Amino acid sequence: MIKELKEALRFAASISFWRMAVFWTISLFISYFQLHTNWIFSRRLQSYPRCRPPISESLTPVCIITGATSGLGAAAAHALSREGFFVVLVGRSSHLLSKIMTEIKTQNKDAHVKAFVVDLASFQSILEFKSSLQQWLLDCKLHCSLQLLINNAGILATSSRTTPEGYDQMMGTNYIGPFCLTKLLLPLLKRSPVPSRIVNVTSFTHRSVFDVQVDKESVYGTRFLRSEQYPFARLYEYSKLFLILFSYELHRQLGLMDQPYHVSCCGSWKCKNQYHEGSPFVSFEFGISSFEVFGPFAVTKEWG
Repeated sequence: MIKELKEALRFAASISFWRMAVFWTISLFISYFQLHTNWIFSRRLQSYPRCRPPISESLTPVCIITGATSGLGAAAAHALSREGFFVVLVGRSSHLLSKIMTEIKTQNKDAHVKAFVVDLASFQSILEFKSSLQQWLLDCKLHCSLQLLINNAGILATSSRTTPEGYDQMMGTNYIGPFCLTKLLLPLLKRSPVPSRIVNVTSFTHRSVFDVQVDKESVYGTRFLRSEQYPFARLYEYSKLFLILFSYELHRQLGLMDQPYHVSCCGSWKCKNQYHEGSPFVSFEFGISSFEVFGPFAVTKEWG
């Protein structure tokens, strides 16, 4: 009890805690303000009809969701399984993957679900997943393509850890992993006979980055490790900012190909996630905002 109290006091006295308490709260209010301002005054807002996935005898739409064992990822898995997608769950825990698969099957006996254990902080694990996924598509006689990729996995860690390749683990999981996974799966997305979509789950915390430096040390996360205390708040902000910048650049590159690919960014905060619940972070009311790099991304009430 005394040890936990000391850790809590040490955490409350850290720079990262006060950065979260002040800057993240301001960023949250700015996000809400812009969201409601655009909703009230923007003439560009459009409503889009809800579209069912293109299910046919020759095509069962396949969706990959990373970080699918809890939070927004689990909610998306439940919703998309009801829509008729063959949902591929990606997570680090085989136990939690089995649990969410059982829950989906219990609620929807006709659901098509497959799970893969993948560590997005490891290049080797991502490469093995790509090979296993392609083999699974062939074995199941599914169309060798992908219709939807949701990069939802993310962590907010208070202690410094490095990946097998030497990157900061939080940067590796939140940005480098999704970047590599997306690039590796692009051929499957391009092979889709119907327009495919990539959804990157980001965060309003990117607004707290004031000194943007896009260089090798920043991407690896090593530039932030020179201070005595682990600057987890800054690392998290940068990881989400880089994911947004990647989304814009990916959209630009795909746009040059003149192909019907969609890249979306979705920002979320305060959801039930075991990788956040382990730390005494300030709790914000749950909210979700989405902005399109290209094309509409609808979020149903069940997702939040």
